Amino acid sequence: MRTESSRPMGDRPPQRGAGGKFGGRPKRDRDGRPGGGGGRFFRKKTCRLCAETATPLDYKDRDRLSRYLTEKGKIIPRRTTGNCAGCQRRLVKAIKRARHSAILAFQLSA
Repeated sequence: MRTESSRPMGDRPPQRGAGGKFGGRPKRDRDGRPGGGGGRFFRKKTCRLCAETATPLDYKDRDRLSRYLTEKGKIIPRRTTGNCAGCQRRLVKAIKRARHSAILAFQLSA
């Protein structure tokens, strides 16, 4: 076992791997191309509710609210739809108001 005193501080062997401070291999994705992206294309989702500023979100608009519900009647999460946090809160409130006023069903039958 080596101790730290047996080797000078500046005499450090280069590390292998991710191409960091000491060089080494560049990151590669699954296809062997440089970049390390994993072969997936990621695009930031934009909030559709913010983009549609002409028509505000309303609890009486059944067709628009039903786009944000699954087949079972669950509300689709924000990370899936791409809504911003404020619009998702307004959307959830509108869906719950529509459910209480019998415009939307609480749970769809299976």
